Amino acid sequence: MQTILGAGGPIGTELAKALTVYTGNIRLVSRNPKRVNPEDELLAGDLLDYAVVDEAVKGSEVVYLTIGFPYDHKVWERNWPKLISDVIKACKEHDCKLVFFDNAYMYDKDKLDCITESTPVNPSSKKGQVRARIAEMIMQEVWTGKLTALIARSADFYGPGIENNSLLIETVFKPIYKGKKAIWLGSARYKHSFTYTPDAGKATALLGNTEDAFNQVWHLPTAPNPFTGKQWINEIARQMNRKPGYWSIPKWIVRFMGLFMPIMRETVEMMYQYNRDYVFDSSKFRERFDWQATSCKQAIREIIKADFPSK
Repeated sequence: MQTILGAGGPIGTELAKALTVYTGNIRLVSRNPKRVNPEDELLAGDLLDYAVVDEAVKGSEVVYLTIGFPYDHKVWERNWPKLISDVIKACKEHDCKLVFFDNAYMYDKDKLDCITESTPVNPSSKKGQVRARIAEMIMQEVWTGKLTALIARSADFYGPGIENNSLLIETVFKPIYKGKKAIWLGSARYKHSFTYTPDAGKATALLGNTEDAFNQVWHLPTAPNPFTGKQWINEIARQMNRKPGYWSIPKWIVRFMGLFMPIMRETVEMMYQYNRDYVFDSSKFRERFDWQATSCKQAIREIIKADFPSK
């Protein structure tokens, strides 16, 4: 049995599809789980309840944690450490391996031009501090030999079928498709990596089924030499046959918008990712598995084909 805690989101769904290569026994766990594959086993429950976590983990060989909490640092500070502690406890109790799907918020903001697994952990945001703390909780158990686990990290992601979970989809794909100007946070002259969700799902499944991949951190396959913000906008507009207009939104406007929009209030502290090159390096994965990430142009093409039909 391989179990996904937090099934139903963009990553959990792609992961469930990919796991069929390795197993016919897949358990999906969330408040309202829905089958991705015909034979999926469903378990409904609140993962902040340890009894639900324990029942979900029981009988599993590998557990994948892909849950996403509301984008609010107070929610993260309250929920993430508790959940990680409970999942670690259950995995140790039932002797199963853990794969944690993580982001890149914990890295030093002055080292983002080439982010590797060895980039210093030095978070500059409240949400980054939470991510650093929970990653350390997992790896501390690994280092003491009490848990077999790995951390699979992704840049901000984009992909087909994503609703309200991708900044690039919401601020660039959707406005351009509607004939409006795109919105780009910060300066559009800097490079910015995005991880393609089908790549992330397949790669996470592969890691979870590769014995020597455990007890370390991996960056999931992400296209090298990413576009600048302006290049992202131009290429998406070109493939949609639309005009590539856009607004660059500075930090002070995002802060002002935060007075009325909670999501923007939470975005202010992450603006540092958009005022410098943000290049997510996954060469460790590429070299180990000889796997090339989907190119930016191809990913854009597939997203448009799936979600933005020609008018």
